[in-house]
Amino acid sequence: MDTTAQTAFPDLRPAAHAVAQLIDGIGDERLGDPTPCPKYAVRELLGHVVGLSTAFRDAARKDLGPTTDTDPGSVLPVLRDDWRTVLPRRLDELAEAWDRPGAWDGATRAGGVALPAAVAGRVAINELVVHGWDLARATGQEYQPSDASLQVSYELMRPTGDDPSRDGMFGPVVAVPDDAPLLDQVIGFSGRRPDWRPGD
Repeated sequence: MDTTAQTAFPDLRPAAHAVAQLIDGIGDERLGDPTPCPKYAVRELLGHVVGLSTAFRDAARKDLGPTTDTDPGSVLPVLRDDWRTVLPRRLDELAEAWDRPGAWDGATRAGGVALPAAVAGRVAINELVVHGWDLARATGQEYQPSDASLQVSYELMRPTGDDPSRDGMFGPVVAVPDDAPLLDQVIGFSGRRPDWRPGD
């Protein structure tokens, strides 16, 4: 009998599903609207989510090349006309790729950065959680990622005890009350104001 302990890794499906649920609520007239990402309108943010879903899918597969080795900040994302069918498919592929044996093992690359696969998978969840919030807030939709996804983001981005003022992965940390909802804390760690609204 095999008694080898199996490491439990996070499930990307809830985070991917939470983003996919927003698609139908984004009308074409909203594509030019501002988002909490200053350089991105909704159009560019959607293009970024398509790109990161592709990159982290290939990172899980260890299919390294242009999709995993390109700095996402090097060019402004371009949204394809068929994004309404492409994005849900990419999100499904992303979650499926990280559910395969070996996905979390060894090393991989994403955004041109080499890192352990076990870290890359968590970064992928965090990207989905934060950019899902960006899209929801920019388009006036409700958004509540799973507690498990939020916990991954919280653990990944929270400031260390010896440097509580460090910059977050997306920008300087925005302070929120200690008793704020976990989503607000994660958004603050990402450098965003949890009360952001279009026009701010």
